[in-house]
Parts: sequence; C-alpha cells; structure tokens
Amino acid sequence: MSVELPLWRALAAYRVLTMSYAVLLFAFHQERFERPWIAAGFLAVMAGWTLATLPRVLGADRCTKRFLGADLAVALTGILLTPLADAHAQQADGPTLPSIWTAGSVLAFALKGGWRWAGFASSFVAVANIVQRGEPSRDTVHNVLLVWIASIAIGYVVEVARASERTLARALEIEAATRERERLARDIHDSVLQVLAMVQRRGTAIGGEAAELGRMAGEQEIALRALVSSGPVPAARTAADDTAGTARTVLVDEEPGADGGSGDCDLRSLLAHCAGPEVTVAEPGAPVMLPAAAARELAAAVGAALDNVERHAGDGARAWILVEDWSDEVIVTVRDDGPGIPEGRLAQAEGEGRLGVALSIRGRLRELGGSAELISVAGQGAEVELRVPRPAKAPKNQAKAAQSPRGKADER
Repeated sequence: MSVELPLWRALAAYRVLTMSYAVLLFAFHQERFERPWIAAGFLAVMAGWTLATLPRVLGADRCTKRFLGADLAVALTGILLTPLADAHAQQADGPTLPSIWTAGSVLAFALKGGWRWAGFASSFVAVANIVQRGEPSRDTVHNVLLVWIASIAIGYVVEVARASERTLARALEIEAATRERERLARDIHDSVLQVLAMVQRRGTAIGGEAAELGRMAGEQEIALRALVSSGPVPAARTAADDTAGTARTVLVDEEPGADGGSGDCDLRSLLAHCAGPEVTVAEPGAPVMLPAAAARELAAAVGAALDNVERHAGDGARAWILVEDWSDEVIVTVRDDGPGIPEGRLAQAEGEGRLGVALSIRGRLRELGGSAELISVAGQGAEVELRVPRPAKAPKNQAKAAQSPRGKADER
C-alpha cells in the first residue's frame, strides 16, 4: 500500500467533518446573518460539492488539476461571500462561511503536488481572507500564517514520503536482480565452468590436438568467469552428478519430494549420488525431511564442496559427508584429508572470478537463512559445515545423527 493512501483517506474524512461543522455553525447562529439565504445557498452548494467529489480525494490519480482549481474556487467564493451574508463578520473576526473547510482544499494541493503547490493555494486563501476582512487584523494574520505553514509542511512531508517510497522500490528491485544474478552465476559455476575446467585438464593431459582444445576451453573458462563476476549472465539450470568424472554437481533440479508431504523432500535421496569409492556418506536411518527447494539447494552446495575436494585436494584424497538432523536445523559436514587451504587462497580465488565458495556454497546457504563456514589446517585437510534452519512447519525427525567434532566451515 502506498504511503500516501492513508493521507488521502484522512483528507476525505476531514472534508466531510469540516463541511458538517460549517453547516451546524450556520444552523445554530443563523439569526446573526443579515442575508441568511446567501449563507444557506452557499453551504448547500458546498455540501453537495463535498459529497459528490468525495471519490476525487481518495487518491492522487483522480485528484486532477482541474478538480483542484474548482475546489479552491469554491473555498474562495465562500470566503468572499461572507461579508454579504454577515456584515458583522468583518468587525467581529467571526468565521467565514466555509470556516475550516477551506483548509481541506489547500491540503489537497499539498498531497497532490507537494509544498510548492501548497504554498500556491494557501497564498490565494490568504489574499481572500484579507480582502474579506477589509484590513489584516491580528487574528486574520495568525490564521493565514497557520494555514500557510501547515500546508507547506504537509506538502514537504508528502514529497519526502514519495522519495522514500521510490528509493525503497528501487532497492527492492536491485536486491531481487542481484539475487537472481547470483542464482544464475551459481548454476553456471556448477555446470559450464566445471565442464570447461575438466576439458582443459583432460586435454592438457592427453596432449596433441586435445591440448589445443583444452587451451581453448581454458580461455573460455576465464572469459566466462569474468562475465559471471562482473555482469549479468545468461544460464540455464542444470544438474549432473558425475561421481566418476571431474565436473561434480548433485542432481537437484527435478528431484521429486519423497516420503514427506507435498513440497517436502528427503535430503538423503539427493545426497545418495555423492557416495562413491572416495566419498563416504554417513546419515541418519530416518528420512531427513526439508522443503524441496531448501533440500535441493543444500545438496547443490554439498556437490560444489565435493567438486572443490576433487579439484584441490589432489589425487587419492578422500571425503566424508556427515548429515545431522536436529529439531531446529539440518547440518551437513563435508571433510577431506587433502593438504588444506593455503592462507588467503579463498580471497585470491574470488578476485580471479572463481566463485565456488562465494556463490555456489555461501550464497546458497545465505539465501536459505543458514550459514556455511570453513576450517582448514595445513596438512590436515579442510572441513565445510553447512547449516540450514528447519522451518517450524516442517516435519521433525526424532532420530539424531551421532555428533562429530565440527569446526567452522565454508567452502573453496
């Protein structure tokens, strides 16, 4: 809902209430009017105009410049007719025929166009009041200044509110675009970049014409990494688990929810693809149920961590996956027995456009409201700990996995 809408509704109520006040003021003091028929005629027109144009002041779209001009003309006419209906009003500093209803016209200008429009309308009201009084008395000047300052202040507040609303909308658009870009970048990292890296390594190892193919694949990998880290990227969601090859990502896109109601998925079924000769998976005996989207993203983050193990831990390195199902969260730990991560390597990789940690793991967990932490000791491998909070409505398994030493985790 727009921040202006409550103000327009308040203005509509103000116009009806002040119109009723002006009519009752005349009804209880009509004996003082020398020409009550003038006052009655104007108040009848003002009341009909107020009720007929009520929908006009329920929003900025229907409150046109033509309406604002006509509304202000009605207010000014009422002020200038006051001496004709009540000749003593000039000397007694009594209320004008429209009384405080006039302020509603000025406030409509303020809501529609801001403080400049408010100052314009209130200036006309000030001149009409001075003309009606014949000379600017203290009370007249006081009332004029009050309406003028109040309307300009409200107009300024409206302009600030509009600017804040536009800024918020722009910030939400940027946030949504950034999140979508990160999602696409993760997909590219988990598919195309991994395949290009595999082609480069295999081509270099084979030699001959394959080496040239590997060199070209390496160049394309570098160019694509630069694109992913600096600009919008086109990509399609893919999922492959090649436990025998080098590009390792988990089958997560179209995995059906299993063993749990609509929208739920057993995380164990997604991680089953990760098990192999060099990867050991330890998990609870009962299903580990998570919302399907969260389970797929968590499995994809595990696949990215395993791919880092395969690429950086060296030949013959082993990896272990531990799944722990707690009442309030699910924890997946990926540990390897490789050489560990050199100090500053993660920051260097991110600067080179290698966003496996920043996007494929950390970015996924951040969007799930969880965390991804990494601990690595030189010569003792690395450990990545992925934590995903469990939604309150999700089924909770009572079985818990055996605890294991856990440190801070993130990913490479």
